[in-house]
Amino acid sequence: MARQVRIQYEGAVYHVSCRGNEGKEIFKDELDRDTFLDLLRDSLKTYSVGLYCYVLMENHFHLLLETPLANLSEFMRQFNITYISYYNKRHKRVGHLYQGRYKSILVDKENYLIVVSRYIHLNPVRIKKMERVSLTEKERYLRRYKWSSLPGYINKAKRCSFIDYMMILEAYGGDNNKGRKAYWRAICSDLSKGVDIRQEIVGQSILGNDKFIKWVKERFLTKDSREIPSVKKILSYKAKDKIIKAICEETGKEFDKIIRAKGATRQIAMELLYRLGGLKGTEIGEIMGVDYSTVSQSRKRLKEKLTKDKNLSALMQKIEDKLSI
Repeated sequence: MARQVRIQYEGAVYHVSCRGNEGKEIFKDELDRDTFLDLLRDSLKTYSVGLYCYVLMENHFHLLLETPLANLSEFMRQFNITYISYYNKRHKRVGHLYQGRYKSILVDKENYLIVVSRYIHLNPVRIKKMERVSLTEKERYLRRYKWSSLPGYINKAKRCSFIDYMMILEAYGGDNNKGRKAYWRAICSDLSKGVDIRQEIVGQSILGNDKFIKWVKERFLTKDSREIPSVKKILSYKAKDKIIKAICEETGKEFDKIIRAKGATRQIAMELLYRLGGLKGTEIGEIMGVDYSTVSQSRKRLKEKLTKDKNLSALMQKIEDKLSI
């Protein structure tokens, strides 16, 4: 399995998760969950790590963390060792509890902190047995789900002392009744519309806008790390504006006209924004004013055209060559 790139700096925010080995449970009962949270609280204090939210599921957990001391690796190593030691001793077992190392996604705090918090809080209803449950029942289930930081976001009486609620609630009007109600409305809206951050993650390691990804590349991805597959993928992505500029320069057309023309050039833009820009279909659809299925079908049609139209293939190559510089 390819190594995941680890980027650490003071004040970095991460979405961290661990899954049980072979998909097996990592919590057998409430005592395990209570102990996990007690150990988490102690580790947060020891390593001066901030916690925005968490969710404990049967065979995995999610954390949204901030590391003022740039010490995610040290924190997670000690915390995981401590819980695994407890779990193995209590349940008279040996060996690995988790499926490999923990997974961490570096999060653009300014632009993605809020959406990641909601994504994490929706995990309890993002399971197979909840697929056919009504929205009302899902809302009720989330409100009552005990092993999540969500109850503390919508009810002040259910708060944990080791969670920072203020940062996220500020975006919804503050840490008050208005802010808590607004956050809950956003959760309910996500339930009906859906929220999925997975396709927006670059190189399995970074979640952020173009500016953030560029900053990370320039500051932290050194020559020594370029052979790591996940780093190669991050470095291969181009900024959206750079792709659009190259297309416009090679075609001699303004981007608005390319979108309205609905021809092969628009299909090229869709393909390059997807393949080189790292944008998902829904994001490209928003740029082009179409839905996700149109983007997918347009990209398929382009591949057929490129095999038959030499001029179109040459144009595509020129744009890609410009972007490779």
